[in-house]
Amino acid sequence: MAQVPILSGIYTSNGPDYRVSLPVNLVPVALPNGASAGYLRPAEGIVDVGTGVGLTRGMIYWEGAIHAVQGTSLVRIASDGTVTTLGTIADGGPVRFTYSFDQLAVASGGRLYYWDGSSLDEVTDTDLGVCVDVVWIDGYFMSTDGTNLVVTDLTDPMSINPLKYASNEANPDPVVGLLRLRNEIYSFNRYTIEVFDNVGGSGFPFERIEGAQVQKGSLGTFAACVYGDVVAFVGSGFNEAPGVYLAQNGTAVKLSTVEIDRILASYSEVQLADTVCESRIFNGHEHLYVHLPDRTLVFDRVATQALGQQVWFVLSSGLVGYEQYRARYFTFAYDRWWAGDPTTDSFGTLDESIGTIYGDARRWEFATAMVYNEGKSVTVKALELVALTGRVALGADPRISTSYSLDGMTWSLPKYINAGTIGERGKRLTWFRQGGFRDQRFQRFHGTSDAHISVARLEAEFEGGAY
Repeated sequence: MAQVPILSGIYTSNGPDYRVSLPVNLVPVALPNGASAGYLRPAEGIVDVGTGVGLTRGMIYWEGAIHAVQGTSLVRIASDGTVTTLGTIADGGPVRFTYSFDQLAVASGGRLYYWDGSSLDEVTDTDLGVCVDVVWIDGYFMSTDGTNLVVTDLTDPMSINPLKYASNEANPDPVVGLLRLRNEIYSFNRYTIEVFDNVGGSGFPFERIEGAQVQKGSLGTFAACVYGDVVAFVGSGFNEAPGVYLAQNGTAVKLSTVEIDRILASYSEVQLADTVCESRIFNGHEHLYVHLPDRTLVFDRVATQALGQQVWFVLSSGLVGYEQYRARYFTFAYDRWWAGDPTTDSFGTLDESIGTIYGDARRWEFATAMVYNEGKSVTVKALELVALTGRVALGADPRISTSYSLDGMTWSLPKYINAGTIGERGKRLTWFRQGGFRDQRFQRFHGTSDAHISVARLEAEFEGGAY
């Protein structure tokens, strides 16, 4: 028996090019288990907790409760899913939350609001301009109108002094967003990033750190996020194609692989400007989520370091093709991870024991590395997935399938086997008489969230040839 790698696969395109097949709705886990150095486990499902008053546009845990913007309402969500409307917020896309010691700020639809626990107030000072984004730092709320950096007065966050403006000067491209990291401000332009530090003074109290400037910028306001101890973003330099980068020490370190760059290139820049990036650290994972219109790309820094290769996978909804992933704005509250649904008024909690999303099944898929046999004919007697089975719902009898290709483009009809019912933890997942090949062979496996299995390795039994 020969072991075939499964953490990422290969197929071919019309290019002609070899393409990387990323696991879909399966999470690579870097954990030596005796069978392999890592395995694929089902992506978390989502349990429906409640229905909001509109699409969730942002979520944060503040003062012991979840606060969210749903539709045009600022709401508070209790641990049992009860939604309480607190006030009316301007319509628009995603919102930015930030907070001081006693106020929660919300930037939405070009406007800035404060919630102090009892009243919702909008900043009406005309010197604010259009509020594209906002952060809190050192007693100031700092916002941007796309051109200037604006700070509120220390003693009155409703007031803005027009003499306390600053601007990014490295490039004339617009400011698209702000983030705070290590008590420094990262100001994102479309093609550059500038970093500011508080130096005090009577004018604008922040000063540019010249050596920290990064020669790439973000595609949109929410296409960047704090990722552990660095800033991650989707963007590029001038006259460059988009990629995924880390901004650190004045440089941009690329995270995206050739395959990720090709996926990004399939969208227009207008579409990519609406990208939402967020991070989640849990259970030994450091996940960076890149939410795209029809799928979410996920990078795991811990697995990348442990396995010595870039670890990316895909999250998607639905049973066919790619559909928008129905979890966004991850928030850890009440001892659980919560998320909003970008497609409906629902919101829920993540649950590792299921793979369904709000009760709906979704597909999973993974492929193998190409098997190459130098022109020597081989018969594939058997394929066996070494897997954890028997963890399915009561009464379920799911099936999974495999198919193969000799050119990476044209695939055989899928061959199905039963994946095991509840309690069948010793079920062997084996396909017999899987044809043959002379030079190269590509293999892939399919299932749905009904087949709630983890896969550690693929064993292949060959006959003839030299493989």
